[in-house]
Amino acid sequence: MKLKISFLLLIFSVCGTSTAQEIQNGSPSQVWVADLGNGNYQNPILHSDYSDPDVIRVNEDYYMTASSFNCIPGLPILHSKDMINWSIINYALQKQPPFELYDQPQHGNGVWAPCIRFHNNEFYIYYPDPDYGIYMVKTKDPKQAWSAPVLVKEGKGLIDPSPLWDEDGKVYLTYAFAGSRAGIKSILALCTLNAEGTLANNDDVILFDGHPNDTTVEGPKFYKRNGYYYIFAPAGGVATGWQLVLRSKNVYGPYEKKVVLEQGNSKINGPHQGAWVQTQKGEDWFFHFQDKGAYGRIVHLQPMIWKNDWPFIGTDTNENGIGEPVSVFKKPNVGKTFPIQTPVESDEFSEPKLGLQWQWHANPKVSWGFPSTLGYYTLFCQTKPKNSTNLFDIGNLLLQKIPAEKATVTTKITFNARADEEQTGLVIMGLNYSYLKMKKLGNSYWLSQVTCLGADKKGIEKESQSIALQSNTCFLRVQITAGGQCLFYFSEDNQKFLPIVTTFSAKEGKWIGAKIGFLALRNETTNDAGNVVIDWFRVTK
Repeated sequence: MKLKISFLLLIFSVCGTSTAQEIQNGSPSQVWVADLGNGNYQNPILHSDYSDPDVIRVNEDYYMTASSFNCIPGLPILHSKDMINWSIINYALQKQPPFELYDQPQHGNGVWAPCIRFHNNEFYIYYPDPDYGIYMVKTKDPKQAWSAPVLVKEGKGLIDPSPLWDEDGKVYLTYAFAGSRAGIKSILALCTLNAEGTLANNDDVILFDGHPNDTTVEGPKFYKRNGYYYIFAPAGGVATGWQLVLRSKNVYGPYEKKVVLEQGNSKINGPHQGAWVQTQKGEDWFFHFQDKGAYGRIVHLQPMIWKNDWPFIGTDTNENGIGEPVSVFKKPNVGKTFPIQTPVESDEFSEPKLGLQWQWHANPKVSWGFPSTLGYYTLFCQTKPKNSTNLFDIGNLLLQKIPAEKATVTTKITFNARADEEQTGLVIMGLNYSYLKMKKLGNSYWLSQVTCLGADKKGIEKESQSIALQSNTCFLRVQITAGGQCLFYFSEDNQKFLPIVTTFSAKEGKWIGAKIGFLALRNETTNDAGNVVIDWFRVTK
């Protein structure tokens, strides 16, 4: 049964538009800003899924990278002048090897927790692929191209590498183990590297065994200070764990341990896994993530001081000597004040390159889509893979991170279908997903809501009744509220938005947060696929 728009008009309408003048590419976010504008900041500093963040300072600039798993391009590079206001400037990994594997979606695989370092005037990132080993990429300019990945240490289940160039010229690499691949876990190990940092030696030594009290210890970050070797390492699990620091005067140990950060009385669960950074004014700070379900692992910043050669992070409301996360604090002293800046979200698609906020679910093919200077992005309908069950099997999903707990996303699209059953739409993607589906049947275009639960377990899509559209141009909207609750709307004039009645509860993906974006698919192969022209994508309150 088909529902006519005139019927829905009697039910409900939502008015309001957002113009390009109100939402310029590069303008601060309307939905989350960490800089409070009064000398203080609020956590999280990034309410987006920049999982396993690592940060360094180089002179007066701060650089961050994070896990990207199967999302391509991978290894995002973010830049800040004050550790509060961030912009995304590049990706270190344009395609993920081995290419024949990552040309298809590999959910939960790929780039796990990376480590960024600066040595001899070059930027290095060591990152693990838990199925292949530890890779390294490098560059002299993080805004430009990074080198092709070099497999530094081959091995299944090797994760979370962190190098250290010592004063005597020796190069060390700490790492951990993924029990799902290696068959062992909660172990931190160390090996040496060649002088170039491109090849590991076979001289591995165990440094720390987290059994029984610090199980799931992983994510080591290796530093040296005042003659001590320090390993900052999370333990206890992603959503529920705490931050350990190990120290020793000898690189091979034995290491003392101390819990330096935990949830305590705060509302911040699992505060751990990140980076120690010192400002040019000598202040110490600690970055970490918080697992926030559908929103992924969002980034917090904590003040840090040293007491008796141990770091103390956050605040001690429990008075037990263990830090707890702060929610609001004075901004870091970097000697200057910088303007508010946030990673780009909205897109007018006016540049001859795809915006840095967008990623795919596999290594992209050139035929998937094209930017232009004409004010739109063209996404072509790709043939669904054989035996595909749902969108979990689809690589050509053009997606970006959800930027805040609450947000409204509106987009204008024109669907130039070439054949019946070609489809496009606006999707909230994760282990569960839902999207507004626009498809062509005969000479008409129809809109429906499609929802799939348990996509990773071959869940079956369920489709609502279809609504007849008057043309092939449509405005699609989703309102995201607390807890990842999503309500979809559509309009044909960008004035009256009609609701699609079913509310959808977003769910995280495989080790990533839920994402939002576009799909373009067809059932059969053709030599002239249809396309969707994406005019703009705007994120507002």
